[in-house]
Amino acid sequence: MKSVLVEIDELFADTDTIVVFSLLFSTVLLFSLLISWRRTRERLHVSEEQKHAIEGEEHRMFEFLHTLGIALEEDHSVSKLHREIVEGINTVVKSRGGALYLLDSTRKFLEPKAISEKCPLLIGLPVEVFKRVNGDVRALKGHVQLSKVPYDEGMLGAVLSLGFPQMIKDLKNHEAFRDAFVHYNGNVTALVAPLKYGGRDLGVLAVARKHDAGAYSDSEFQLFQSAAEQAAFALGNAMIHQEAGEKRKIENELRTARDVQQVLLPRNRPQIEGYRLEGVNKPARLISGDYYDYIDLGDGRWAVVIADVSGKGVAAGLLMAMCRSVLRSELTRELDPLKAVSQLNRQLFNDIREGSFISMALYLINESDGKVQLVRAGHDKAPLLRCSNKKIEWIKPPGLAIGLDGGDVFDRVTRLHEFELEPGDLLLLYTDGVTEAHNHAEDEFGVDNMVEVIKKSAELGAETVVACMLKALDGFVGDALQSDDITMIALEKR
Repeated sequence: MKSVLVEIDELFADTDTIVVFSLLFSTVLLFSLLISWRRTRERLHVSEEQKHAIEGEEHRMFEFLHTLGIALEEDHSVSKLHREIVEGINTVVKSRGGALYLLDSTRKFLEPKAISEKCPLLIGLPVEVFKRVNGDVRALKGHVQLSKVPYDEGMLGAVLSLGFPQMIKDLKNHEAFRDAFVHYNGNVTALVAPLKYGGRDLGVLAVARKHDAGAYSDSEFQLFQSAAEQAAFALGNAMIHQEAGEKRKIENELRTARDVQQVLLPRNRPQIEGYRLEGVNKPARLISGDYYDYIDLGDGRWAVVIADVSGKGVAAGLLMAMCRSVLRSELTRELDPLKAVSQLNRQLFNDIREGSFISMALYLINESDGKVQLVRAGHDKAPLLRCSNKKIEWIKPPGLAIGLDGGDVFDRVTRLHEFELEPGDLLLLYTDGVTEAHNHAEDEFGVDNMVEVIKKSAELGAETVVACMLKALDGFVGDALQSDDITMIALEKR
């Protein structure tokens, strides 16, 4: 089986490859564009003044790309990259100001990520806002910095929807500002481009200047389009880096949670006179929803517990930890195992979300005799191999899973069951991750295979039964992914 950790490492390796490839591709694209410009200039025999202007554009574009590269290499600071993009593209096309709006997590709004100090207004504002700020430029800028724009509304939304860059020569006459409730009165010219990466919309980049600064030329518009493409590549790469970093952080947190959870599981098998036990827990993910426990109740009495929380992952792991803590607390106060489990159900019922539950089996062993008391709260029936006749006897008293009922129905259904073990008898406790383990053909390991392993290995003791069961499961499943947590306890009467 390929472990979860290996898959995560492979994901990060693929992510780094994508980032490097994207940067190389964008660099090659830029150089190709610059070479094309040089050849065009030479072919047209432009004047020295025009040559100087083109060389200036090339130099500013190189500086812009260099700045993006540094912003990515230093610490992958996304906020810094946003500022570098806006300031850099302002320099490239000699604009008064610029702004970067990106889609938020809901992908329903464009939110401002960077707006340069002298950027003309690029969005229309409700008339009441203009009245409220009453000419206060600082208040107006503060409002703009916090204003989200619906992804399909306004001038920015229109450009994003169209999907290609636009030169808007007179912003106040744009159709987005013809709404009587939206105010815009600036004499502004703007270049606006939608940003895409990997076929996915990222947001909108815009630069603007007032009419008295002159209109944008076709050459500046082409330069802006090319710079916007580079910005989109840089943003896409930065997002991949950020996501990879967040995944690494989550992975580290899950590793810590796994380590804490492992502490909650028994470190050593208990020394119970007349018995030998062997337990194992094999999570399907980093965090397990299964657990088992050995609890010394004193006076030669021991509780052996196995449980399976519905679901997997962190939520199941947290509920497992709660269950373990409450049960241990109840068993220290209550000698009757049935009452202890009933109290556990009542305490956890309000904390278990609808549709979730815990199946559990609590076995109470007394060193003084071979009698075992059992409370089976909806858990799988247990196979007991009798040494006297080599036959399997199924232990399956009635009982309701924990968390399905507040208490009354649970108490009516669940019963205390008592049985006796003879020397040589072996009882296997397990979660359904054993019997429901499946291979690539979607065949289940099943009860029959489990029983066959027990019969073949029981004479060699509890440790051998568990080891043989794990080996049989591995052989059956092959390289198919483990779909559920696997937990087992082999209880042998000596």
